[in-house]
Amino acid sequence: MPKKKRLPAGRVALILFLCQMISALEVPLDPKLLEDLVQPPTITQQSPKDYIIDPRENIVIQCEAKGKPPPSFSWTRNGTHFDIDKDPLVTMKPGSGTLTINIMSEGKAETYEGVYQCTARNERGAAISNNIVVRPSRSPLWTKEKLEPITLRNGQSLVLPCRPPLGLPPPIIFWMDNSFQRLPQSERVSQGLNGDLYFSNVLPEDTREDYICYARFNHTQTIQQKQPISVKVISVDELNDTIAANLSDTEFYSAKPNRERPPTFLTPEGNTSNKEELRGNVLSLECIAEGLPTPVIYWIKEDGTLPTNRTFYRNFKKTLQIIQVSEADSGNYQCIAKNALGAIHHTISVTVKAAPYWILAPQNLVLSPGEDGSLICRANGNPKPRISWLSNGVPIEIAPDDPSRKIDGDTIIFSNVQERSSAVYQCNASNEYGYLLANAFVNVLAEPPRILTSANTLYQVIANRPALLDCAFFGSPLPTIEWFKGAKGSALRDDIYVLHENGTLEIPVAQKDSTGTYTCVARNKLGMAKNEVHLEIKDPTRIIKQPEYAVVQRGSTVSFECKVKHDHTLTLTITWLKDNGELPSDGRFTVDKDHLEVADVRDSDGGAYTCVANTTLDMVSASAVLSVVDVPNPPFDLELTDQLDKSVQLSWTPGDDNNRPITKFIIEYEDAMHEAGLWHHQTEVSGMQTTAQLKLSPYVNYSFRVMAVNSLGRSLPSEPSEQYLTKAAEPDTNPTAVEGLGSEPDNLVITWKPLNGFESNGPGLQYKVSWRQKDGDDEWASVVVANVSKYIVSGTPTFVPYLVKVQALNDVGFAPEPAVVMGHSGEDLPMVAPGNVRVNVVNSTLAEVHWDPVPLKSIRGHLQGYRIYYWKAQEGSLKRNRRHIEKKILTFQGSKTHGMLPGLEPFSHYALNVRVVNGKGEGPASPDRVFNTPEGVPSAPSSLKIINPTLDSLTLEWDPPSRPNGILTEYTLKYQPINSTHELGPLVDLKIPANKTRWTLKNLNFSTRYKFYFYAQTAAGSGSQITEEAVTTVDEGKLAMASRQVDIATQGWFIGLMCAVALLILILLIVCFIRRNKGGKYPVKEKEDAHADPEIQPMKEDDGTFGEYSDAEDHKPLKKGSRTPSDRTVKKEDSDDSLVDYGEGVNGQFNEDGSFIGQYSGKKEKEPAEGNESSEAPSPVNAMNSFV
Repeated sequence: MPKKKRLPAGRVALILFLCQMISALEVPLDPKLLEDLVQPPTITQQSPKDYIIDPRENIVIQCEAKGKPPPSFSWTRNGTHFDIDKDPLVTMKPGSGTLTINIMSEGKAETYEGVYQCTARNERGAAISNNIVVRPSRSPLWTKEKLEPITLRNGQSLVLPCRPPLGLPPPIIFWMDNSFQRLPQSERVSQGLNGDLYFSNVLPEDTREDYICYARFNHTQTIQQKQPISVKVISVDELNDTIAANLSDTEFYSAKPNRERPPTFLTPEGNTSNKEELRGNVLSLECIAEGLPTPVIYWIKEDGTLPTNRTFYRNFKKTLQIIQVSEADSGNYQCIAKNALGAIHHTISVTVKAAPYWILAPQNLVLSPGEDGSLICRANGNPKPRISWLSNGVPIEIAPDDPSRKIDGDTIIFSNVQERSSAVYQCNASNEYGYLLANAFVNVLAEPPRILTSANTLYQVIANRPALLDCAFFGSPLPTIEWFKGAKGSALRDDIYVLHENGTLEIPVAQKDSTGTYTCVARNKLGMAKNEVHLEIKDPTRIIKQPEYAVVQRGSTVSFECKVKHDHTLTLTITWLKDNGELPSDGRFTVDKDHLEVADVRDSDGGAYTCVANTTLDMVSASAVLSVVDVPNPPFDLELTDQLDKSVQLSWTPGDDNNRPITKFIIEYEDAMHEAGLWHHQTEVSGMQTTAQLKLSPYVNYSFRVMAVNSLGRSLPSEPSEQYLTKAAEPDTNPTAVEGLGSEPDNLVITWKPLNGFESNGPGLQYKVSWRQKDGDDEWASVVVANVSKYIVSGTPTFVPYLVKVQALNDVGFAPEPAVVMGHSGEDLPMVAPGNVRVNVVNSTLAEVHWDPVPLKSIRGHLQGYRIYYWKAQEGSLKRNRRHIEKKILTFQGSKTHGMLPGLEPFSHYALNVRVVNGKGEGPASPDRVFNTPEGVPSAPSSLKIINPTLDSLTLEWDPPSRPNGILTEYTLKYQPINSTHELGPLVDLKIPANKTRWTLKNLNFSTRYKFYFYAQTAAGSGSQITEEAVTTVDEGKLAMASRQVDIATQGWFIGLMCAVALLILILLIVCFIRRNKGGKYPVKEKEDAHADPEIQPMKEDDGTFGEYSDAEDHKPLKKGSRTPSDRTVKKEDSDDSLVDYGEGVNGQFNEDGSFIGQYSGKKEKEPAEGNESSEAPSPVNAMNSFV
């Protein structure tokens, strides 16, 4: 199986095993290749040039090299051969040049201090290491010194010297106290680069006895400390209490008084200084100034700007640092110290020098016999370095001569080389600041081509992306490379493909047809080699549905969808990121296939969510931003300013708007004095404001709170502000809703809506109530009452207009003059009845009444309207039965003097009277007026029954109309036959006297259905009709059975038969119930569950018939369906239940005798055509047939 090799997307170049430039050919470290090829030594690892060792540990000096055959190693020390065999403490690692000096058992590190150099040598040449300077680290103690206490005045400057001992490497300096706590530093107190502690000015709190400078030597992990320094700072007052004569001058830094002063520099001294730094190091410039108040330091570069990304300020801007300094950073830098009394500046001239650095280091050469080549060694520095060459570690001037070699300054040129030309050359570039040493070999080889890429390597590439097929090779002379596709393909050309010098074939845009086998062929004059690789093109991974931008409210759930399509032969992995990092490890985040769901969204969940789809060959991603929104957070830091008697300014700090701009702020207030706990709306301001000028009312203990509003709603209220009590003042307003209405005929009740506590404006709220008659000349009568809502004036005339006003007052004064309101004293019942009552009968159900109005003075109140009492009475008994008559009332609002009485009964005797109504009640009734309504059309006959059907006759019985509405004049009977096709025959019209309730029709057709229409008449016209249908009998036998219908129903055999049927049904129900409990299921049971069993009916005790369905009184046949017009009224039978109501379509019907059929017989009765059902009376024969 071919070995797979996948190329990542966007790959620009392969990791090359060898460079194909002739001037830099290197032998690959392929194990099989190295078995056959010789190679000069190459140094692979060595100790640093400046090697500081820990004197407590063994010394290890590294030197590793490679070559074929493996090189041997030797050392020099201080320029002479170092014979390790003669020193028992020195050993060399086998197969390596690394030295180990065992000083832990015996010996001292100082004994082995010196300059070491390693040489690796084989038959092809010798490579040398750098000069390694070995020095043991040192951490010396402080020299003992006597430190006198320092006393100085408040405000003076001070420098505490550290002067640490010289160590190797230099120590790290810091200041601490006896408790090993670092001393606090600031713009006023700071440590300089030299370790001294500088005070720009001292304060009394600087007094202490344990200023200690520490030096930490990292190499030896030791800390040395200086003797503590005592500092005492005295104030001017303390100085006055001190005997000046006892204080020597040396105890003071200055005899000047403690005054403010402009800055002066503590370091560096003077106006200018110089600084030299090496290229690549960190440039540190320092300026520390003293002064009172403490100066501030600024930095500028003259004739230039400070580099943006490499400049840093340290030590409270007293130190300027520039990292990776270069020659361009040379120039004049100026530090400026400034305080309120002045400014000074210091200029530092910076020069950047450079130890040697490579421009072009020499590279190894692999040449075949007869070829040409060159070694180039170019370096730069300040000052410019000197270039010197060595051959196999020996200066080239004294090295063995080689006719193929020519030296030209920094270049060695080789011509027509032979195998004896193989050697290792060293280039040394040095100046006063350091040196560079590089080894480069010349290896002359004659080798046929070899392909180093594994055979049958499989490359998989995404379509439409570059494909890079490796062909790592080696040969001397340098082979030429050709590529072929397929077994018989021609060489691939540069116009479609890119052939790289390292042998790689590049297909710039790989397509599906690029799939196949490719052959790499390497040739030189010594031979040829080839190798096959395979290429597969895969479909790209695509996101076909990207996650979408979402805006959700805090606490809700949001879902992102990321649908991906990829090559089915590759494994797909979908990863979700938040802000380019991993998703929070929170159970609220759920990843399911191509969905990411975030539940209970929080503010911290906002950000960019990225769906990353990865295969082994490519990666695509898509992002969407989630914005978490919510109502704003409540404002905070409420503050009241500009507090006046009637206004105050409220300011606040808005809370977080939660990604929705605040549109407005709502300000509410609480009156803790009058309505504690109740908040009222004060005002609203724009969302851009954070202050509001609020108008206030007197005598209110205000607290305010603010709510922020955005498009999602309002925030929670802020914490209340501080309370603010305004001064008392007279009321601004008077009570509202003032009314004057009497509750009794001799009083006037004055009511009003009191002021609330907020409106009182001060303590002692009262009301001045004033009144006088509207039409009189009396003065205003007044009374002052407490904080109530009404006052009653007694002894007033009945229903007289009054002028009323109510004025508020408190302990400070009166409210403005109130408005005057008109009212009336109390009403009394009207004294006069309406006169001249007239009645005009409009028709049999409507009458119109007229009357004369009652004089206003007699009403004695507000006119509400007129009320008509009317009732139905019999003539001659109007007064006698008046108490037992139900009266009807109609009220007509206002001053109307006529009205209509609807809904009267025709052909009736009525009486009425009229009364006037005011706010107190009704007045006396007018004299009764009587009137009669004319006749109307009657209602339908109460019932219509058809009995005794014979072969050619039918008998009709009826009851008169329940409402004749007049004198009946006659009845009209119309009937017509209905044939078998439901067609109506000719209509017969018959007049019947009004005193009849029974009529027999003769000469009818036998076995024929007839339809009857029957109605009554008065002088006013015809009334509503009632309809019925009946059928004449077929023969005498059937007629006899029909005539004995009632007798059969009462026979014992019929009753027994019905009981047997009921018993059978009961047994069947029990069996069904048992079977159903055992899992059986019957249609009958389903029907019985849906409806109660209609067969189980109560029986009449007198005749034993089924009372629900029999009609013994009327002898009316039980019809399966009769045709009754919807516009006529038929008298209800004894039972309102319809037999059809108990069935369920065709499958659940009753037979004419009440037996339940259909489900038990398994037969469906044919539905009769609508409107033509048989009304044939049931017979015992039919009843029996229903069970067959």
